[in-house]
Amino acid sequence: MRTIYQSFFNAAGNAFIGIDNYKTIFTDGDQLTVLRNTVFWVVVTPFVATAVGLLYAILVDKAKMESFAKSLIFLPMAISFVGASIIWSFVYAYRPDQANVKQIGLLNQVLVWLGGTPQQWLVDSPLNTFLLIVVMIWIQAGFAMTVLSAAIKAIPDDIIEAARLDGVTPWGMFRFVTLPAIRPAVVVVLTTIGIGTLKVFDIVRTMTGGQFNTNVIANEFYSQSFRSDNQGLGAALAVLLFLLVIPIVAYNIRQVRSSEAL
Repeated sequence: MRTIYQSFFNAAGNAFIGIDNYKTIFTDGDQLTVLRNTVFWVVVTPFVATAVGLLYAILVDKAKMESFAKSLIFLPMAISFVGASIIWSFVYAYRPDQANVKQIGLLNQVLVWLGGTPQQWLVDSPLNTFLLIVVMIWIQAGFAMTVLSAAIKAIPDDIIEAARLDGVTPWGMFRFVTLPAIRPAVVVVLTTIGIGTLKVFDIVRTMTGGQFNTNVIANEFYSQSFRSDNQGLGAALAVLLFLLVIPIVAYNIRQVRSSEAL
């Protein structure tokens, strides 16, 4: 409640300004970039991470060394967001293309080996935002795989055998048997990753600091509140983030309860 109250005051917090902070969020050019980036993150990350996790779950299901493969895929989830960001910072690292200057970034070194020119991957917009999203997908794909793999294994064997006896193709098995059976799990994974994506902060803060048009709501809230000392705008951003997260959380809870009831 204190945050909501503070969002109606100026930067110093000593003068009531009504909804001016909220107007700034939806009219200021920099703030609109923050909103666009956040929408891009939320649209891309959950669907791609879930798709990759589902692909992993299908490929490793009943395969040799299944447990080992799943452990490797899930490993990024055990790394902090800051740690993962540092790892990927080395992947994207750039050094000037000069004689006797070796690239320390994996991506640029591969590019040099192929005869290309090193790129400042985290500077060029909007490519840099997508490359930051890759880090989030790398982390969340393991979570998606774990949940969806458990859902796939929960499909009754008699249903699978009946489909095979009917001559259903592998694609038909996936489309008409597997996917409908795991739909509740897919929805839970999508919404859970969506919530985490809305609140993403560490990756952006560690890798770009929100520069080069990569800023998102959570990082902008931090910057306004603790770097620019604009308590009013920071509080308004926090309220906006809260309002965006709550409906997804409520929907996620309903989905979990409905899946438990089945």
